[in-house]
Amino acid sequence: MTTRHYDVVVLGTGPAGEGAAMSAAKAGKKVAVIEASSQVGGSCTHLGTIPSKALRHAVKEIIAFNTNPMFRDIGEPRWFSFPKVLDRANRVIDQQVMGRTEYYARNRIDIYFGTGKFKDANTIEVNTYEKGPELLEAKKVVIATGSRPYRPANIDFSHPRIYCSDTILSLSHTPRSLIIYGAGVIGCEYASIFCGLGVRVELINPAKKLLSFLDDEITDALSYHLRDGGVLIRHNETFESVETTDRGVVMHMTSGKKLRADALLFCNGRSGNTDSLGLEAIGLEANARGQLAVNDTYQTQVENVFAAGDVIGWPSLASAAYDQGRAAAANMFGLIGGEFISEVPTGIYTIPEISSVGKTEAELTAEKVPYEVGRAFFKNTARAQITGEAVGMLKILFHRESLELLGIHCFGDQASEIVHIGQAIMKQPGKQNTLKYFLNTTFNYPTMAEAYRVAALNGFNRVF
Repeated sequence: MTTRHYDVVVLGTGPAGEGAAMSAAKAGKKVAVIEASSQVGGSCTHLGTIPSKALRHAVKEIIAFNTNPMFRDIGEPRWFSFPKVLDRANRVIDQQVMGRTEYYARNRIDIYFGTGKFKDANTIEVNTYEKGPELLEAKKVVIATGSRPYRPANIDFSHPRIYCSDTILSLSHTPRSLIIYGAGVIGCEYASIFCGLGVRVELINPAKKLLSFLDDEITDALSYHLRDGGVLIRHNETFESVETTDRGVVMHMTSGKKLRADALLFCNGRSGNTDSLGLEAIGLEANARGQLAVNDTYQTQVENVFAAGDVIGWPSLASAAYDQGRAAAANMFGLIGGEFISEVPTGIYTIPEISSVGKTEAELTAEKVPYEVGRAFFKNTARAQITGEAVGMLKILFHRESLELLGIHCFGDQASEIVHIGQAIMKQPGKQNTLKYFLNTTFNYPTMAEAYRVAALNGFNRVF
């Protein structure tokens, strides 16, 4: 068996793995990555972030065509099947894989396609798909193996009518009706996608409200627009069992209800991909969800083994995973940029989309912070009227006395882009983080960014 020597071996080529590998390579280290799939990119590129957002974009364009009266001169509203829309997502995936493969080649990082398992803290056995087993010895190791959908043992996921958030991308038809169990970020995003395709969707939420970590006004808006699109939301419901037939599924609820649909999408939680890594060989143990504990340098309990991305739990976002991977690599070798990622913007790609950063009204109220609110409704902005994307709002929370920005919450078209302007000001030190920036800065007109000036004036007039 061949043994190869490296400064760093990274398990996984998703956002965290890529961030760690690239940073270590640019620091002059000899780096190898191990990827369990046949292509780089991880679940983010192949099963999660990229395909679902590409799907959403395609569905959003279909909705725009079918609801804009101007297009009636071209033809009547069109129906598109899920597989046809999925073709667009697959083209984006191919582009992503090509670009990321080039990154590894350009930085002279060796890629091993196969499964890796610890022999000891410095040795990983890779069962490669082409050449069989090889041994990689490394001074440092990064575990960035990501996560997978949680699958309860009492649900038969091999049945052709039952899907998780990974297998839904292999759906070969468009169901007339769909039960989505789990109303977290993934469940809400897919509810938007399928109802946009004309599917009758029931969204089952085991909790009492949607996305409770968001500002209440934003979750209320999301609930309204999902229902307005035809989604039936059921709160405080848990399943007891799932019955399958050739023609559909029946979900039996603990409340006694029986819900019927053509298909079931189960997306209630995720588990870290750690069970096949041989962690027992290095004295490392994952928690019940398969996640690893790390300190503020992303170091595990084993001195030379670091971890980043979904495999360590919160926030389980691709955006944060990149930074976590880079920070882990920086901390390994005492480089700059090793800060622990503790504050990240939330981006939720429902239709309309949601993004936020900072505190919510409920949090500020509980902390007894004297805050005020500034709002700008998109329906009143020229750019939104021009584009026809009038649904949504920008909400700024700021301190009544110092005018310090405390939270930015956005609901509507381009929300995940708009939020970054507020985030940039919030990150400024001391008195530079102030509402006055938006009062004293000229924005291009017409733009969606102009909503910051409108919201700032709205809030400022409440105080003075």
